[in-house]
Amino acid sequence: MWCRRLSHLQSRLQDLLRGRVTCWALQQPSFKSLFPLAIHWHHTASKSLNCVWQQHEDHFELQYANTVMRFDYVWLRDHCLSASCYNSKTHQRSLDTASVDLCIQPKTIRLDETTLFFTWPDGHVTRYDLDWLVKNSYEGQKQKVIQPRILWNAEIYQQAQVPSVDFQSFLETKEGLKNFLQNFLLYGIAFVENVPPTQEHTEKLAERISLIRETIYGRMWYFTSDFSRGDTAYTKLALDRHTDTTYFQEPCGYNNYDRAVINTVPYDVVHRWYTAHRTLTIELRKPENEFWVKLKPGRVGAKLERCQVLFIDNWRVLHGRESFTGYRQLCGCYLTRDDVLNTARLLGLQA
Repeated sequence: MWCRRLSHLQSRLQDLLRGRVTCWALQQPSFKSLFPLAIHWHHTASKSLNCVWQQHEDHFELQYANTVMRFDYVWLRDHCLSASCYNSKTHQRSLDTASVDLCIQPKTIRLDETTLFFTWPDGHVTRYDLDWLVKNSYEGQKQKVIQPRILWNAEIYQQAQVPSVDFQSFLETKEGLKNFLQNFLLYGIAFVENVPPTQEHTEKLAERISLIRETIYGRMWYFTSDFSRGDTAYTKLALDRHTDTTYFQEPCGYNNYDRAVINTVPYDVVHRWYTAHRTLTIELRKPENEFWVKLKPGRVGAKLERCQVLFIDNWRVLHGRESFTGYRQLCGCYLTRDDVLNTARLLGLQA
């Protein structure tokens, strides 16, 4: 029986293509759903534009700029840029999204040059530039790198020979700051060279790209080996791979090393956690995934030298240290991630 129906449909389709059944699709809605491409694709008059669109019952489909995009009708109505729906000065929506009918469909759709016009049931007209739709579609976003990254190990990073940025260039030129942030976004770590070895100059570097985050450790933390502080970071002991402040409500990132008591999950779940932890730890401790660097000291004997400042993205890169002997001083701070990324965007970087 199915074969007979298929044969019948094929016969009717051939008749349609020959022009003998001009109204059959209107009389048989089921055929419409089976063969939408044969009926509802709309081509632009300009062949050079290469734009094709189709109006579905629950969404609008657009082929343009080598991209196939699909838009929900509520989304299209909600993102109207007309004067009554959008404030072009503040770039904020004026339309009450909750007022849009969730079953809304356009009455008509037409293309004029590179602008699509949607007329809605209440007569309101929404205009969309084709390039705007490409830029703001889900499919368009998938083709775009939001934050450039290079997934690296020690060999890849060393072969890349990523240059450090000079202290004066970092502070005084946009190009120096941009080069630094580009390296930081790509690899998750970046170095500034020739920094005067004082807390004030380190603070000035940090403020160049972000607000400094006030924490329980203060605005700038400055420490030496002092076991009385009750923190391993203030000792000469080795520190395993980790990130900081995972016990904050807004932590810097993941911490594989320094954790509080796990007391919020039952025994069977916590055992699975330990199994996953073991798998992750093995991967983290592979030598090929470690990059060791010896920071340049700021003072050699009685002579004051320029030092090196290292910035680390705690959402991407873990850090640690070997045990050491002797006396060491170190200062640093935490930056607000949003401000770092905003500075990068202001300099034209994707972040």
